[in-house]
Amino acid sequence: MSTSAWLPPLSGGLLPHWLLLTSAISLANSIQAYTTLARTREVYAGPAPSSYKTPSNPLALTFTAIPNPNSPVTPLSARTFGTWTALAAVIRFYCAYSLNDSRFYQLALWTYGVAWMHFVSEWWVFGSVRWGRGGASSITVASVTLGWMFSVWGSYVD
Repeated sequence: MSTSAWLPPLSGGLLPHWLLLTSAISLANSIQAYTTLARTREVYAGPAPSSYKTPSNPLALTFTAIPNPNSPVTPLSARTFGTWTALAAVIRFYCAYSLNDSRFYQLALWTYGVAWMHFVSEWWVFGSVRWGRGGASSITVASVTLGWMFSVWGSYVD
């Protein structure tokens, strides 16, 4: 069986393929959350250690993980995050094949909206997420997808 047999047709635009990609990445993220704390601690790194000196190049901070032994991630919080992310992956998967159904479309929008609110509040309010590889990618994917889905709503939803 070829991959084209299970992929949505390209005539439906790129959004369904994007939703499948983010669904697959979310599922992989869920699996890693159950198997190791390392990647989850990269996202939820906590405040930068007081001994950390900001690099002179501000872009270096954007893509550099700053290890923090005081990360708030515990095995339970990682598994909870993994479960939440798996649920989002399932909703996004169903939406990729049901974009004309406003209920699935709205549910998928909510997964990105809740993710955006969560990561931004953890970054700006609670300080458990830093703007780095983990936090930046999560916020960027949620922001781009929300904007994209809102802008093409009328092209998909009946």
